[in-house]
Amino acid sequence: MAIKIAINGFGRIGRAAFKAALQNKNLEVVGINDLMDNKTLTHLLKYDSVYGEYPKNVQGTKEGLKVDGKLYPVFEEKEPAKLPWQKLKVDVVLECTGRFTNKQEASAHLKAGAKKVIISAPAKDAVTQTLVLGTKETEDCVKKGKCDAVISMASCTTNCISPVIQVLESKFGVEKALMTTVHSYTADQNLVDGPHKDLRRARAAAYNIVPTSTGAAIATTKVVPTLENLFDGMAIRVPTICGSISDITAVLKRKKVTVKQVNDEFKKAVKNPLFKNILAVTNKPVVSSDIVGTFYSAIIDLELTKVIGGNLVKVFAWYDNEWAYSLRLAEMAEAVAKTINQK
Repeated sequence: MAIKIAINGFGRIGRAAFKAALQNKNLEVVGINDLMDNKTLTHLLKYDSVYGEYPKNVQGTKEGLKVDGKLYPVFEEKEPAKLPWQKLKVDVVLECTGRFTNKQEASAHLKAGAKKVIISAPAKDAVTQTLVLGTKETEDCVKKGKCDAVISMASCTTNCISPVIQVLESKFGVEKALMTTVHSYTADQNLVDGPHKDLRRARAAAYNIVPTSTGAAIATTKVVPTLENLFDGMAIRVPTICGSISDITAVLKRKKVTVKQVNDEFKKAVKNPLFKNILAVTNKPVVSSDIVGTFYSAIIDLELTKVIGGNLVKVFAWYDNEWAYSLRLAEMAEAVAKTINQK
């Protein structure tokens, strides 16, 4: 029997997660909630500036969205607790609004009848469990059925850097590390100069290189706990619409490490079942547009690996910051649903 999922918030990630779910035979989308009108939802699902025209037939109706003839009910409810998740027998809600980012607020979906909730953003509290596919911590939680009813899947950047830093930590030991994500602009930035609580994000996104904060490294330490207080980072938002790259610089515990040894460990890691569809490597001279539409959480650019003094290492990992993350959301829904009846 298919796992019944609902999507709250039909923005960039919500729509991509919907498309990802539709191509996963183990998932069934039974409801969508967004305050946008159906005409707009239909248009934005069909036509995408990054990924092109959606090849399926999409129609908007009074009841919801029809995709290739199948109706997906759409609701316009501001309060998640009032959504008909119990009636629809929802197993997992993908919370993609960016508004309900702590356990207390996201739990409204549980009151509505859902069994599990996945927040598609870093949690804004200290009590929400963070899980990232491709990490041992998450694999153990899923296997043992220790997934909370409300979890956060952190950010696209956390999903990129977590498996990368885990490989470095497990194979060489990490004394301390910093990361910088060179990240395509997002809807949280302004198209033209205008008010924003982050005065750098207040500036025109498509015209400027914008240094800003990211909680990705700190969130990573929740799934690679041995790096707590040893890993931090920042973001550089750049004028590209999609496709990003993480730059991880680490001081290793192991001395006299070479570029070849580092790259060899990543080549081995991609064969590990833990990293299936999560981690990949490339030795081709790719640029960001080549990454758009790829499904891996992290693609190690082997040509860019550097080692100084035997233990100062720099590794670069590409990622599609929308599609790859959305695929992980669908996969995470499948994973946590299996723990619903476990004690």
